[in-house]
Amino acid sequence: MLSVALELLARDGVAAFTTRSVARQSHTSTPAIYELFGDKSGLVRELFFEGFRMLRRQLGTFSQSDNPRADLLQLMSLYRSFIRQNPVLAEVMFSRPFSDFAPSPSELNASSSVRIFIIARVRRCIDANIIRGNDTDVAHALVALVQGLAAAESTRRLGSSRAAVDRRWALAVEAMLDGLSG
Repeated sequence: MLSVALELLARDGVAAFTTRSVARQSHTSTPAIYELFGDKSGLVRELFFEGFRMLRRQLGTFSQSDNPRADLLQLMSLYRSFIRQNPVLAEVMFSRPFSDFAPSPSELNASSSVRIFIIARVRRCIDANIIRGNDTDVAHALVALVQGLAAAESTRRLGSSRAAVDRRWALAVEAMLDGLSG
Protein backbone atom coordinates (compact mmCIF):
# COMPACT_ATOMS: atom_id res chain seq x y z
CA MET A 1 0.00 0.00 0.00
CA LEU A 2 2.86 2.36 0.68
CA SER A 3 4.25 1.97 -2.82
CA VAL A 4 0.79 2.68 -4.24
CA ALA A 5 0.46 5.68 -1.91
CA LEU A 6 3.85 6.97 -3.07
CA GLU A 7 2.88 6.51 -6.72
CA LEU A 8 -0.43 8.32 -6.23
CA LEU A 9 1.22 11.11 -4.31
CA ALA A 10 3.82 11.57 -7.05
CA ARG A 11 1.26 11.36 -9.83
CA ASP A 12 -1.66 13.29 -8.37
CA GLY A 13 -0.03 15.50 -5.77
CA VAL A 14 -0.98 16.35 -2.23
CA ALA A 15 -4.38 17.91 -3.01
CA ALA A 16 -5.75 14.75 -4.67
CA PHE A 17 -4.30 12.30 -2.15
CA THR A 18 -6.99 10.35 -0.27
CA THR A 19 -7.18 7.08 1.60
CA ARG A 20 -10.00 6.10 -0.75
CA SER A 21 -7.74 6.51 -3.82
CA VAL A 22 -4.97 4.50 -2.13
CA ALA A 23 -7.46 1.75 -1.27
CA ARG A 24 -8.87 1.71 -4.79
CA GLN A 25 -5.43 1.53 -6.43
CA SER A 26 -4.30 -1.11 -3.89
CA HIS A 27 -7.35 -3.24 -4.68
CA THR A 28 -8.47 -3.14 -1.07
CA SER A 29 -10.99 -1.25 1.03
CA THR A 30 -10.76 2.07 2.82
CA PRO A 31 -11.42 0.29 6.16
CA ALA A 32 -8.36 -1.87 5.44
CA ILE A 33 -6.27 1.29 5.15
CA TYR A 34 -7.71 2.51 8.44
CA GLU A 35 -7.02 -0.87 10.02
CA LEU A 36 -3.34 -0.65 9.09
CA PHE A 37 -2.68 3.07 9.53
CA GLY A 38 -5.49 4.35 11.76
CA ASP A 39 -6.50 7.18 9.46
CA LYS A 40 -5.18 9.37 6.65
CA SER A 41 -2.81 11.04 9.08
CA GLY A 42 -1.37 7.62 9.98
CA LEU A 43 -0.87 6.83 6.29
CA VAL A 44 0.89 10.17 5.76
CA ARG A 45 2.98 9.51 8.88
CA GLU A 46 4.14 6.20 7.40
CA LEU A 47 4.96 7.96 4.10
CA PHE A 48 7.00 10.44 6.12
CA PHE A 49 8.97 7.58 7.70
CA GLU A 50 9.33 5.79 4.37
CA GLY A 51 10.70 8.98 2.83
CA PHE A 52 13.49 9.11 5.39
CA ARG A 53 14.23 5.41 4.90
CA MET A 54 14.46 6.02 1.15
CA LEU A 55 16.67 9.08 1.63
CA ARG A 56 18.99 7.11 3.91
CA ARG A 57 19.25 4.35 1.28
CA GLN A 58 20.07 6.98 -1.36
CA LEU A 59 22.76 8.46 0.87
CA GLY A 60 24.01 4.91 1.43
CA THR A 61 25.21 4.86 -2.18
CA PHE A 62 27.83 7.40 -1.06
CA SER A 63 31.40 6.23 -1.56
CA GLN A 64 33.95 7.82 0.74
CA SER A 65 37.22 9.08 -0.69
CA ASP A 66 40.35 10.61 0.81
CA ASN A 67 38.93 14.10 0.18
CA PRO A 68 36.42 15.08 2.90
CA ARG A 69 35.29 18.24 1.07
CA ALA A 70 34.63 16.33 -2.16
CA ASP A 71 32.77 13.74 -0.11
CA LEU A 72 30.57 16.41 1.44
CA LEU A 73 29.84 17.81 -2.02
CA GLN A 74 28.98 14.29 -3.23
CA LEU A 75 26.67 13.84 -0.25
CA MET A 76 24.85 17.11 -0.99
CA SER A 77 24.51 15.99 -4.61
CA LEU A 78 22.93 12.71 -3.50
CA TYR A 79 20.53 14.64 -1.26
CA ARG A 80 19.64 16.88 -4.19
CA SER A 81 19.06 13.84 -6.42
CA PHE A 82 16.69 12.33 -3.88
CA ILE A 83 14.62 15.52 -3.77
CA ARG A 84 14.60 15.82 -7.58
CA GLN A 85 13.49 12.19 -7.96
CA ASN A 86 10.86 12.43 -5.19
CA PRO A 87 9.62 16.04 -5.11
CA VAL A 88 6.19 15.36 -3.63
CA LEU A 89 7.56 12.94 -1.04
CA ALA A 90 10.21 15.51 -0.14
CA GLU A 91 7.39 18.00 0.32
CA VAL A 92 5.72 15.61 2.79
CA MET A 93 9.01 15.14 4.63
CA PHE A 94 10.17 18.74 4.79
CA SER A 95 7.19 21.06 4.20
CA ARG A 96 4.41 19.02 5.79
CA PRO A 97 1.62 20.00 3.40
CA PHE A 98 -1.05 17.87 5.09
CA SER A 99 -2.90 19.83 7.74
CA ASP A 100 -3.88 16.62 9.51
CA PHE A 101 -0.27 15.50 9.97
CA ALA A 102 2.15 17.25 12.26
CA PRO A 103 4.98 14.97 13.39
CA SER A 104 5.68 14.90 17.10
CA PRO A 105 9.22 15.51 18.37
CA SER A 106 9.76 11.76 18.68
CA GLU A 107 8.55 11.24 15.11
CA LEU A 108 10.96 13.88 13.90
CA ASN A 109 13.66 11.50 15.08
CA ALA A 110 12.77 9.45 11.98
CA SER A 111 15.39 11.55 10.25
CA SER A 112 18.06 10.70 12.83
CA SER A 113 19.90 8.16 10.67
CA VAL A 114 20.10 10.74 7.88
CA ARG A 115 21.18 13.45 10.33
CA ILE A 116 23.86 11.22 11.91
CA PHE A 117 25.20 10.26 8.47
CA ILE A 118 25.49 13.89 7.35
CA ILE A 119 26.96 15.09 10.64
CA ALA A 120 29.68 12.42 10.40
CA ARG A 121 30.73 13.73 6.97
CA VAL A 122 30.73 17.30 8.22
CA ARG A 123 32.81 16.17 11.21
CA ARG A 124 35.41 14.71 8.80
CA CYS A 125 35.76 18.14 7.17
CA ILE A 126 36.09 19.84 10.55
CA ASP A 127 38.64 17.29 11.75
CA ALA A 128 40.64 17.84 8.53
CA ASN A 129 40.54 21.64 9.15
CA ILE A 130 38.69 22.14 5.87
CA ILE A 131 35.78 23.91 7.54
CA ARG A 132 35.11 25.31 11.01
CA GLY A 133 32.09 25.27 13.22
CA ASN A 134 29.90 22.97 15.20
CA ASP A 135 29.26 19.81 13.20
CA THR A 136 25.52 19.75 13.96
CA ASP A 137 25.08 23.44 13.15
CA VAL A 138 26.97 23.10 9.87
CA ALA A 139 25.00 19.97 8.91
CA HIS A 140 21.68 21.73 9.57
CA ALA A 141 22.77 24.76 7.54
CA LEU A 142 23.91 22.58 4.62
CA VAL A 143 20.68 20.57 4.62
CA ALA A 144 18.62 23.77 4.75
CA LEU A 145 20.60 25.13 1.81
CA VAL A 146 20.11 21.95 -0.20
CA GLN A 147 16.39 21.81 0.57
CA GLY A 148 15.96 25.48 -0.35
CA LEU A 149 17.89 25.12 -3.58
CA ALA A 150 15.94 21.97 -4.44
CA ALA A 151 12.65 23.81 -3.86
CA ALA A 152 13.82 26.64 -6.10
CA GLU A 153 14.97 24.16 -8.72
CA SER A 154 11.67 22.26 -8.71
CA THR A 155 9.73 25.48 -9.27
CA ARG A 156 12.18 26.58 -11.99
CA ARG A 157 13.38 29.61 -10.05
CA LEU A 158 17.05 28.67 -10.44
CA GLY A 159 17.13 28.99 -14.21
CA SER A 160 15.81 27.52 -17.38
CA SER A 161 18.81 25.47 -18.49
CA ARG A 162 20.46 22.52 -16.73
CA ALA A 163 23.82 24.29 -17.02
CA ALA A 164 22.51 27.43 -15.28
CA VAL A 165 20.82 25.43 -12.51
CA ASP A 166 23.92 23.27 -11.93
CA ARG A 167 26.15 26.36 -11.91
CA ARG A 168 23.95 28.06 -9.30
CA TRP A 169 23.89 24.92 -7.15
CA ALA A 170 27.69 24.71 -7.26
CA LEU A 171 28.02 28.43 -6.52
CA ALA A 172 25.79 28.23 -3.43
CA VAL A 173 27.24 25.06 -1.94
CA GLU A 174 30.87 26.00 -2.69
CA ALA A 175 30.33 29.52 -1.29
CA MET A 176 28.91 28.09 1.90
CA LEU A 177 31.83 25.68 2.34
CA ASP A 178 34.29 28.46 1.50
CA GLY A 179 32.63 30.68 4.09
CA LEU A 180 32.98 27.95 6.69
CA SER A 181 36.69 27.52 5.95
CA GLY A 182 37.72 30.90 7.29
